Amino acid sequence: MENQRKVIILGSAYPLRGGGIATFNERLARAYIDNGYDTEIITFSLQYPSILFPGKTQLSTEEPPKGLKIKVMMNSINPFNWLKVGRYIKKMRPDIVIVRYWTPFMGPCLGTISRIIRRNKHTKVVTIADNIFPHERNFLDTLLSSYFVRSVDGFVTMSQSVLNDLKHFTDTKPMAYTLHPLYDNFGAVVPQKQALQELQLDPDYNYVLFFGFIRDYKGLDLLLDAFANPQLKAMPVKLLVAGEFYVKEEKYLQQIARLQLEDKVVLHTRFIPNTQVALYFSAAHLIAQPYKSATQSGVTQVAYHFEKPIVTTNVGGLAEIVSNGKVGFVVNPDSAEIAQAVIRFFEENLYDTFHAAMKEEKKRFSWDRMVETINKISLE
Repeated sequence: MENQRKVIILGSAYPLRGGGIATFNERLARAYIDNGYDTEIITFSLQYPSILFPGKTQLSTEEPPKGLKIKVMMNSINPFNWLKVGRYIKKMRPDIVIVRYWTPFMGPCLGTISRIIRRNKHTKVVTIADNIFPHERNFLDTLLSSYFVRSVDGFVTMSQSVLNDLKHFTDTKPMAYTLHPLYDNFGAVVPQKQALQELQLDPDYNYVLFFGFIRDYKGLDLLLDAFANPQLKAMPVKLLVAGEFYVKEEKYLQQIARLQLEDKVVLHTRFIPNTQVALYFSAAHLIAQPYKSATQSGVTQVAYHFEKPIVTTNVGGLAEIVSNGKVGFVVNPDSAEIAQAVIRFFEENLYDTFHAAMKEEKKRFSWDRMVETINKISLE
């Protein structure tokens, strides 16, 4: 189509492993394609130097996503590459470039590329900002984020806290907050009995799922302390931890031993590929997000897709998404409060009530709304 609008998404995507950002970018590309846009993702040939990457591998072992144009091109630490990529996109003259920004480490790379693109006087560069300040800060963060913020035309955030952080850097550029869309690309719900069987989990127990990369700010230690509560310990409930350690695992293993939780905690501490996500969420009765700090979390949106109740903490934007007492509980990042929420959920048999409410609540999280928000910012 001669007049078809062109969109380029800059950020993580296949063949990088499908963590939250890569999965989001690929799903956003499909939303733009569904809305009639010529859409392409430009991803990293090198995202992190191996010395800075805490996981085992950055590359996916899964099949490439069907129907998406993905070009492997960016190198996060090579300035000559930034010039090359910037000039390439500048010459293409897309209508919108969407830049995913989640860590100040990417500020020099993405900021330089964005500056070059905008020299064509045609392309609007809009950032989806997951974080402006990282969960673990250092003295360079403000400098690097400032460099990046000055390089783009506008911003979309998925939490009010990030929107507030942005206002420390600019009060003139357009910005908007919209809800994190639903992760609806992990397939259908699997019958719970089948999911438990495939994951080799004891069907005599109910499972609380902690899902995703394990970092200190996500509060797994608080959740383990919660499971040491004598009342919870006596219930037929187990904690299923599914995700790769991005921190030293010894302290968590020592905590499990110290609290005598070996029979109450099931560790599947490896990278969980997209093809297995449905199994874990289908097996669970309750999703736990005991974060100590946060902006937003894609895990919440996966829980909504699979209609699984949530217990989360009132940090960052998490409480903006989880309706307390309707689809789960929002508590302070405190092990005693987390324990009481889990106990109440199972004692009062709230699964069916919360599960039914999620069917309605999840309608709020639309990819079309995200597309509309980005497009509106690009026109301001």
